[in-house]
Amino acid sequence: MGRGKVELKRIENPTNRQVTFSKRRDGLFKKAIELSILCDAEVALLVFSSSGKAYQFSSHDMDRTIRRYRNEKGLQKINNHGVRTMEVWKNEMDELKKAIETLETKHKHLAGEDLSTLGMKELKQLERQLRIGVDRVRARKWRLLSEHVSLLKRNHKFLQEENNILQKKMKLHDQLLSEADENSGLDSSDHVTQRFIPEGQPLNMNQLGFPSG
Repeated sequence: MGRGKVELKRIENPTNRQVTFSKRRDGLFKKAIELSILCDAEVALLVFSSSGKAYQFSSHDMDRTIRRYRNEKGLQKINNHGVRTMEVWKNEMDELKKAIETLETKHKHLAGEDLSTLGMKELKQLERQLRIGVDRVRARKWRLLSEHVSLLKRNHKFLQEENNILQKKMKLHDQLLSEADENSGLDSSDHVTQRFIPEGQPLNMNQLGFPSG
């Protein structure tokens, strides 16, 4: 009975995975050696483990075999272009570093630091830059203060208008309450008078507290 097909998938157990890697690596190198000897082939083999460790075999010089491979695949031109590109990047990085150093030096000078390296001409130029900077800062500060004062004035005017409206409403409310109290007093007097005068009988002055004539 033949063996069933084994499914190839990643070995989850680290110990088993490392053991299998060592066995398969040695078997692969053995096959590469046999191929180079039996067939007089130029063989180069590179293997990187999951931890990043490199293992290699070469029937000849590894660098020579790699150069031969690159020439066969036309990768030499690409490599030269890549080298030129790296040189360009390196030059740009150097220029950026110099620009950063210059900016840091100027920043220190503006902060009043490391002034011992400056001559009279540089000091005058720095003084002029500082004066211009202070003028700009003051102008910006006064502009912000002016905008803030204008905002406060608008808010004050709005609050005054709201206050006037509330006062008018309160005055109208008090007036209505006063009128309601007066009307309530009149209604009470009429009710008292009707209590002492029976309905359908003639008016008797004695009932109202006045002496008869």
